Amino acid sequence: MTLREHTDAWLTAHHEDLVAWRRHIHTHPELGRQEFATTEFVANLLADAGLNPKVLPGGTGLTCDFGPDDGPRVALRADMDALPMAERTGLPFSSAVPGVAHACGHDAHTAVLVGAALALASAPELPTGVRLIFQPAEELMPGGAIDAVAAGAVSGVSRIFALHCDPRLEVGKVATRPGPITSAADSIEITLHSPGGHTSRPHLTGDLVYALGMLITGVPGVLSRRIDPRLSTVMVWGAVNAGVAANAIPQTGTLAGTVRTASRETWLTLESLVQEAVSSILGPLKVEHAVNYRRGVPPVVNEETSTRILTHAIEALGPDALADTHQSGGGEDFSWYLEEVPGAMARLGVWSGRGPQLDLHQPTFDLDERALAVGVRVMVNLVQYSA
Repeated sequence: MTLREHTDAWLTAHHEDLVAWRRHIHTHPELGRQEFATTEFVANLLADAGLNPKVLPGGTGLTCDFGPDDGPRVALRADMDALPMAERTGLPFSSAVPGVAHACGHDAHTAVLVGAALALASAPELPTGVRLIFQPAEELMPGGAIDAVAAGAVSGVSRIFALHCDPRLEVGKVATRPGPITSAADSIEITLHSPGGHTSRPHLTGDLVYALGMLITGVPGVLSRRIDPRLSTVMVWGAVNAGVAANAIPQTGTLAGTVRTASRETWLTLESLVQEAVSSILGPLKVEHAVNYRRGVPPVVNEETSTRILTHAIEALGPDALADTHQSGGGEDFSWYLEEVPGAMARLGVWSGRGPQLDLHQPTFDLDERALAVGVRVMVNLVQYSA
């Protein structure tokens, strides 16, 4: 029996288990670095299959090696954490944790990797060694991947692969591309201070609200003139707060947002460019400021050979499985693994083909559970084609 035939048989016998695992994780979501119950749930499933999972030093997330020790070892990664938001799907297995929900598909990622692990572990023979990485805290900048790498998660690994749910792709479709597939993502908070004063005498103080307005339009404008527009660098403000009275210039105000870029080289220069732009814009206005610039993640850049392996793993599903995709403006901490070893990421179609294509990070996000078996097959194929 081939590995593919074995996987088909395993999925026929265990598809209901695969769905049940996903629903259990969905009902019991945990935030980043708090995934203790999810880690225990996954570890027990792996141990019951005769594997030897090892929990990461922080107590959440785990790794697990199996298969041949003499030769290359391929890593397969899934993220486990949920988002701090309320679920509004109305599903019978909705989140039982107030204000926490799996609205990004990490429950599916985890279930898919468990399924692939158990299918592979029960195969008569594997062509290469396998390392499972169940990672915590993907949603927390700069991401739990840094902690996993520091704990040796990719030591001795030849390549690493991951899947991420994509509600814009129909079930049965999987998409990848060589080169950048996500963007770098940083966050910025600017705090302004002024003596404040009466709105009838703005010339006697620092007009803090006017200064915020200058920053809101000015900083993105400066970046658009300092950075090649072909690199898709975008700054968007998400929050601005200042003042309570219409006739009083406030003493403090804050502005917060994100800046994203498709270029790793540009990402390395963004902090200094933002600092320079803020200082220059506020210079004439008699308003003090502090910039808290938080580096997030670099872009996920799919390595060429790994992308070919991933493409073959997708094409093995059937002639219509491989789909086109573009670079996303979103960030993904899978990029930190690719700073250490070659690898690639693909997008797993989870749209049913009917009704609206609900976006990730929406409280109503859900996925077609037929995608779970597709994900398992891709992960198993990756092991076969990585040998």
